[in-house]
Amino acid sequence: MAQGTGSINSDYKDWEWSADAGERARLLQSPSVETVPKSGESQGNGLGATSALGAVFIVVNAALGAGLLNFPAAFSMAGGVAAGIALQMCMLIFIIGGLVILAYCSQASNERTYQEVVWAVCGKVPGVLCEVAIAVYTFGTCIAFLIIIGDQEDKIIAALVTEPEEAGSSRWYMDRKFTISITAFLLILPLSIPKEIGFQKYASSLSVIGTWYVTAVIIIKYIWPDKELVPVEIPTSPSTWTAVFNAMPTICFGFQCHVSSVPVFNSMKQPEVKTWGAVVTAAMVIALFVYTGTGVCGFLTFGAGVEQDVLLSYPSNDIPVALARAFIILCVLTSYPILHFCGRAVLEGLWLRYTGVTVEEDVVRERRRRLLQTISWFLLTLLLALFIPDIGKVISVIGGLAACFIFVFPGLCLIQAKLSEIQETRAISWWAQVSYGVFMVTLGAFIFGQTTANAIFVDLTA
Repeated sequence: MAQGTGSINSDYKDWEWSADAGERARLLQSPSVETVPKSGESQGNGLGATSALGAVFIVVNAALGAGLLNFPAAFSMAGGVAAGIALQMCMLIFIIGGLVILAYCSQASNERTYQEVVWAVCGKVPGVLCEVAIAVYTFGTCIAFLIIIGDQEDKIIAALVTEPEEAGSSRWYMDRKFTISITAFLLILPLSIPKEIGFQKYASSLSVIGTWYVTAVIIIKYIWPDKELVPVEIPTSPSTWTAVFNAMPTICFGFQCHVSSVPVFNSMKQPEVKTWGAVVTAAMVIALFVYTGTGVCGFLTFGAGVEQDVLLSYPSNDIPVALARAFIILCVLTSYPILHFCGRAVLEGLWLRYTGVTVEEDVVRERRRRLLQTISWFLLTLLLALFIPDIGKVISVIGGLAACFIFVFPGLCLIQAKLSEIQETRAISWWAQVSYGVFMVTLGAFIFGQTTANAIFVDLTA
């Protein structure tokens, strides 16, 4: 992508913001990334501390997560192994393209976070929509995390309780709503209130270990299955041509690492678009193998009867799976505060923009507002998690938003960046890149519309 001359930041100052933008950029940095504050120094001078190999690890870390548990069900919805793998491969081309576009636009605009790039390149309306989308996405992901905690605790408690249960004799402390609530109040809420979250790096490493272990267990259980694990039915083709699109929310949710990719790119020792292309290609291939291994082996183990959370399909007394459940709970407990932290930062930035008050002038009120925001966020996510017991229903909703981060906003950024270039003649490559951006926006809008409509009319009304 040749960078031309243009006024790419022309609309960014419509709402005055300078010091506060830097504060929000710092708040929304990837948990595993350290970068120097933005200054007048040019990028590409080795300001970052992350090597290319380190960047691969961080991007893989950002992509892999709790969405892994839903991939076997996604393969079932898509209509089998061939359809699921083909859909992933097709989408991976645009997923990698979106990551490269964001790096290109980050260099062109000299901005260091996803939402700041969208603000600088596309203007205030797409910028506000992007920030709102991030807030909604992180909110929905927090709901999914609480549901996952309930799913795994149900199975762990069932394994620990050896006494036979009579119909209707379930004890109050074993009730799902109680276990989720007590875990959330005792462990998640205290970790969500502080302004700073110092354990982010450790949580990221733990998440990687947990997801790799879950994948290994699912693959091993497929190769050496237990006698009682017999698949109900294994579809080999989609029931209808539209059925394959049902897997899109899970794929988008699983591969969405775009929001944290911009600070990762800017943390590199040599933040160059070409190097970044190799980094994200390697990272997405690794993520593809992990998701495909989990999806294929989990699907073939249980067939069409696989649960939305694949770990729920295994017996409660299976020791390796029980350890996988414990890993997932631990990962989610540390990931919820990070997601809430990012969502709260976006809400705080929108509030300060609306009121026109700087961070320095609003210190006292910020503490009260942070407490109110945190408690409100926590109680709403907990309430919804208690009454939405199926993780698939949540992913079907927020998976559409993930498509916006992967396709729509990068496509808009590419179109606007190319249109802002001042050139006497526009080469074929310029038209090709603009056309690619238009196609990405169209594809992303289709995925968002299709998955959101399906979630509303099928999943949420069922």
